[in-house]
Amino acid sequence: MAAPGTLWLVALFLVPAYAILAVAFGGVDPILRTAEPAWNPVDWDFGAMRNVLDRVFTGDLAHVFVRTGLFALLALAGCFAIGYPVAYYVARVAGRTRGVLLVLLVLPFWISYLMRMLAWVNLLQTDGLVNRVLEWLHLGSGSRNWLDGDWPTVVMGLIYGYVPFFILPLYAALERLDWRLLEASRDLGASRFWTFVKVTLPLSVPGLMAASVIVVLPMCGDYYTNTYLTGGSPRTEMVGNQIEFFLRGTSQPQTGASLVIILMVFLMVAMAYYLITIARSQRDGARA
Repeated sequence: MAAPGTLWLVALFLVPAYAILAVAFGGVDPILRTAEPAWNPVDWDFGAMRNVLDRVFTGDLAHVFVRTGLFALLALAGCFAIGYPVAYYVARVAGRTRGVLLVLLVLPFWISYLMRMLAWVNLLQTDGLVNRVLEWLHLGSGSRNWLDGDWPTVVMGLIYGYVPFFILPLYAALERLDWRLLEASRDLGASRFWTFVKVTLPLSVPGLMAASVIVVLPMCGDYYTNTYLTGGSPRTEMVGNQIEFFLRGTSQPQTGASLVIILMVFLMVAMAYYLITIARSQRDGARA
């Protein structure tokens, strides 16, 4: 029964990952300036990777990785602020309207991410709806150029693009909670606030971890959001933008592939932390 999933993993993850390794440790055609993958590991050249590592940790690419991490963390915080109340309401309070709300939460998946970003380009223009609403609310002059390479625009775009992916797994985790524990907490004299802090929030940590991983991983490789909402401004460049630049816009495909590998390693560390945390949580729950 595991054969279809194994074949899917090999075809869509292991083979592409090996191709990236072959490009990163391969060469460049001297005439066409295109990648010449080294499919035999014996022929791999690690010189380009060493140069990229130097640039990532001590050179010009260090601030790109730091910026990407900050953007992802800020967007994750925004997803938590928006997504947790929504997921909690749908799981705990919605009642008969739960089905309708779940359909509304799924609707963004039916629309292309690029189309949604292009819609925000129109909304964020100087004469767009956002500025007009802010001017009507007396919260600004109504002339701010949101598309002029400002980092809040990128973070807002990431939140908008990925918050549905945050809400749905968190809702699934909250919906499975034993709500009798909350009632027991209230019966023992705990207020609503402390019941949430001491009972609901700790029990929802596995769901929060899963939702965080689901949104942070694609955020770190995202390049559409910055490209469309800030015109690819260097002030808001993320790692994904650098990867696209080196793989498609230059004759240095090795550098782009090396950046992909480095980003994968960072994300694998985050994934390992998630798996260890979940395993520890399940082990502690079994002991209890």
